[in-house]
Amino acid sequence: MNKEKIVETLKKEWHIPYGAKITRVIKAFTLTEKTIFFIFTAIFIISGLSLLYQVNKLFLVEVPDYGGSLIEGVLGSPRFINPLLASSDIDKDLSSLIYSGLLKVDSKGNLIPDIAESYTISNDALVYTFVLKNNIYFHDGTKLTADDVVFTIEKAQDPELKSPRETNWSGVKVEKIDDRTVSFTLKQAYSPFIQNLTLGILPKNIWKAASIEEFPFSQFNTKPVGTGPYKIDSIAYTSSGLPSEYHLISFNKYSLGKPYITNITIKSFQKEKDITDALKNGDIESVHSISPKVLSELKIQNDEVILSPLPRIFGVFFNQNVAPVFVYKEVRSALDIATDKKTIIDDVLGGFGQIINGPVPLKSTDNSNIETSMETDHVEKAKALLIKNGWKQNDKGIFEKNLPAQAGAKKSTITLSFSISTGDAQELKDTAYLLQSQWQKIGAEVEVKIFGIGDLNQNIIKPRKYDSLLFGEIVGRDLDLYPFWHSSQRNTPGLNIALYTNIKADKLLENIRKTTDPVQQKNYLDSFNKEIENDVPAVFTYSPYFIYIIPKKVQNVNLGTLTTPSERFNNVSEWYIETNNVWGIFAK
Repeated sequence: MNKEKIVETLKKEWHIPYGAKITRVIKAFTLTEKTIFFIFTAIFIISGLSLLYQVNKLFLVEVPDYGGSLIEGVLGSPRFINPLLASSDIDKDLSSLIYSGLLKVDSKGNLIPDIAESYTISNDALVYTFVLKNNIYFHDGTKLTADDVVFTIEKAQDPELKSPRETNWSGVKVEKIDDRTVSFTLKQAYSPFIQNLTLGILPKNIWKAASIEEFPFSQFNTKPVGTGPYKIDSIAYTSSGLPSEYHLISFNKYSLGKPYITNITIKSFQKEKDITDALKNGDIESVHSISPKVLSELKIQNDEVILSPLPRIFGVFFNQNVAPVFVYKEVRSALDIATDKKTIIDDVLGGFGQIINGPVPLKSTDNSNIETSMETDHVEKAKALLIKNGWKQNDKGIFEKNLPAQAGAKKSTITLSFSISTGDAQELKDTAYLLQSQWQKIGAEVEVKIFGIGDLNQNIIKPRKYDSLLFGEIVGRDLDLYPFWHSSQRNTPGLNIALYTNIKADKLLENIRKTTDPVQQKNYLDSFNKEIENDVPAVFTYSPYFIYIIPKKVQNVNLGTLTTPSERFNNVSEWYIETNNVWGIFAK
């Protein structure tokens, strides 16, 4: 249609069919008839509009929208907001928001591509090849390439940098295939390796000028640049020049899409009291890892508290080399039977934990499938087991056992007496004294020894100088139990603190590492658990919950099972505060 025809159409007069007749009829109405007519007409129009509104509502769905802000408090001062150097919770928190890796863990615990477009694993499980997404940018506008990936991994491998991630990359060959392709070659199959590929990638153009000596002192450790869901908008400092607040804004070029929440502020606090006071006063809105006792004082509504099982195993590990009394399986079993785990969780953790009976943490906060019994029941069962195996209580009520004479020696007696060594953290101390009380009831003489964490690690755990050790183990998402239970790990720097030796268990642990088949891995793991259950090298007590307080306004927070507190941000780009109503056909 040309311009002239459009003008002609606009100038044309339009008439409603029978409009003149309708007008004449209305004019012929009496005043009463006109009033009634217009009332019914108004009712008809209003009813029609109301009906249309209701019909429209039927087609509308609520969807996340961009906007909103969240202020979170964290204990500690940021120092190394750098994936290669981060060790404190606050450093890891900020690193997870600012950096992204080849892969990431979703809310269901599955590994999914992040800055990677795809990846393949060779049939022998030795070569991992990754193809990067085409348009991934750092916060400074620089495009990410395979060079950045290679640079980051080589820095992690450099022994002079002393990165906490160094052992994860030991013996791995990293190679650039082209600008978008990089490969990793292992010396031997190791299924947990793929978990390492969540490591945040550094921008080579910024860090290449920093020598190894300068690396820990670079300004980019506190003013980081990554490819993650959030970038730094501004930083507030204390009077002494330390960063106290990080104001972050969503990054619209994030590989998995621009995050819905526009602003996130991370505030630094030095004491738990300061952070809880800030929560009470409304200076912050969210916080994690508050102790259960403090949580009960805050009177937080239930729907503002999110719990997630942590893969941390706490238990008492027996050292048969130092305390011969633990050589006897009936002793180890009796102590296990006599342990009231529910009381420990209720009294020490305020109910925020789960009972465990083995070395593998549960993946749910449901304790309903764990059997518990009355105190008198398990105390009597433990005593009966000892008596059945030749133990008798002396005048002080302590169990003893007469040992047969050895060649050239007289008969001897062994007493059910030992010590529990542990750290000075309040939860560990409280648990140790509860265990002491519980085990004394079955006729054991138990001493509790408390050490500062540095002293415990250096002078007790490393040289294995303890009768029994109340301690925790952090089991990764890959459930690689090799470092904790393989016989080759009995001495430092190994983590086999029970000094456990079992040839069959060793083979199972090795097989778990070699296979990438999840069904086979589960079968091996189940068989390993049976070996541990039969040998009783430790009394497993509990796994604590991760406690996250976050306001109800923040939706779609799915924590899943975490390995570290920073993983609460795994799906942060999907969290939202603002919403909008659109027709269902237009919703994502």
